[in-house]
Amino acid sequence: MSTYAHPDVLVDTDWVADHLNDDDVRLVEANEDVLLYDTGHIPGAVKVDWHTELQDPVQRDFIDEAAFAELCETKGIGPDTTVVFYGDKNNWWACYAFWVFRLYGHESLRVMDGGRKKWAAEDRPLTTDAPDLPTVSYPVPEAPDLSIRAFRGEVLAHQQQDGPMVDVRSPEEFRGEITHLPGLPEESSMRGGHIPGARNVPWSNAVNDDDGTFKPREELEDLYQQREGLSPNDPTIAYCRIGERSSHTWFVLKYLLGFDQVKNYDGSWTEWGNLVGMPIEKGDAEAATPAQ
Repeated sequence: MSTYAHPDVLVDTDWVADHLNDDDVRLVEANEDVLLYDTGHIPGAVKVDWHTELQDPVQRDFIDEAAFAELCETKGIGPDTTVVFYGDKNNWWACYAFWVFRLYGHESLRVMDGGRKKWAAEDRPLTTDAPDLPTVSYPVPEAPDLSIRAFRGEVLAHQQQDGPMVDVRSPEEFRGEITHLPGLPEESSMRGGHIPGARNVPWSNAVNDDDGTFKPREELEDLYQQREGLSPNDPTIAYCRIGERSSHTWFVLKYLLGFDQVKNYDGSWTEWGNLVGMPIEKGDAEAATPAQ
């Protein structure tokens, strides 16, 4: 981990095992399968449901600042608590929750490398017991940090200026053959394809197949920089379907490779593919120019 640009945001399973009883550490499990937590979780971990707890129940947006503060209080998280995220799908939704917490300014955030997959493979303890949470107070944050979030108008301007973008969906989605995750029901995108100029680097390419940990920095640099021509010095936008997979790539680019100006477009394809008049391409992208 020491070779990453910001190695402090990653902890391994040994670190988590050594800090299970720390009062200033809160483990948060965030999964695609929202029922998985109840079958067994790391002792002391709380569950954050991305759909019911991070999303506004009416409009398509995140919960507001007051609701975020209330959520933290109900999970035993204070403003100085170190929050360690982990989950299924190689930490796909863990990185999404990390991104939302960073959006609202929580400082001390970590991701457990390898997620549930690695913890379970090592035969470490799981429990179905609910944690005994402390009573905490969390101040309502100020306005969210929009330096890490892109909106459609900004994305359109970025595309018109040939700004670098990463489409982290499957190749089938990128080419416009399907408008949903492979193997899942059709979703509400009127058009398939990708934003013109975007590079297709599926999010899962950044992790090791065997244990779900992030690949070494040199392999990630080869994947994003040498092969796709992306540069840590350029403003970059990542997107997917609803911003969940692209938050994983955002995490990789920002914290593991040091892209300081990378944003997650959480509106992603379910917004872009439904907007009237937005530019769309189908098929494979042209070959990228390697970074010099």
